[in-house]
Amino acid sequence: MNPLRLVQFTDLHLYGAADGRLRGVEVLASLRATIAAAEARIGRWDAVLLTGDLVQDDPAGYAHVQALFGGSPVPVYCLPGNHDEPEPMRAALSAPPFRLNAVGTHGEWQLVMLDSYLHGQAGGRLAATELQRLDAALAAAPARHALVCLHHHPVPMASRWLDSVGLADAHEFLAVLDAHPQVRGVVWGHVHQAFDSERRGVRLLGTPSTCAQFKPRVPGFAIDGRPPGYRWLELHPDGRIESAVEWVDAASAGADVEPSLASGLRPAAEPARGPRAAAR
Repeated sequence: MNPLRLVQFTDLHLYGAADGRLRGVEVLASLRATIAAAEARIGRWDAVLLTGDLVQDDPAGYAHVQALFGGSPVPVYCLPGNHDEPEPMRAALSAPPFRLNAVGTHGEWQLVMLDSYLHGQAGGRLAATELQRLDAALAAAPARHALVCLHHHPVPMASRWLDSVGLADAHEFLAVLDAHPQVRGVVWGHVHQAFDSERRGVRLLGTPSTCAQFKPRVPGFAIDGRPPGYRWLELHPDGRIESAVEWVDAASAGADVEPSLASGLRPAAEPARGPRAAAR
């Protein structure tokens, strides 16, 4: 049985203007180059994860999300980050292939997308109703392995400034996960850097931005020189997770490359080129 193949793009920080820049990076061109790099590296996937900060406080940026991902023949799972605008996001991404704050079932796996947006704050929190929704979703599918996705990091990143804007109710979130042994992984954005660890048998994965990165393990805010990145995941029927971050060539990221989307977003039945050789 083939694994479920996912690709995660996060922290796109798009503006309505096509030439909008964030920290010196032209964000739309960088996203296009990142998608094209994923298509070339992976070949195809079964679903897309967009884990927040799709726009940079500019609702007009959702038009670019629609243009780049709206023709996908596979689900595009979305959730908000602190720079998103929840109401315009809901209006823009409410129809297929987009699945906003959704729960999805794919073979032996359940995907749960959570909303940690907290109005006016850089940090996040899961409302009591969101924790209840997570608990109910996991309780309804105890025989399926689960991957839980959110924007804000639920564990420390060893960076004082970044950990001050993480998930405020991480203890409550982790308590829900601990009550459901089928949870195999947690994936997030927000941190603009790669992270790969484990807690009580659950894989913990943070993913870099499709534009600029934060310097890891520093006490204060600092920009890293690393290029844009994305994450691929292979979720196996036995519950194993294979995953790695891929960094996009800086020269390619600076060019306005038009992804085909027809190759990277092919239906699952087509043969795949596995990304197993990628370094962690």
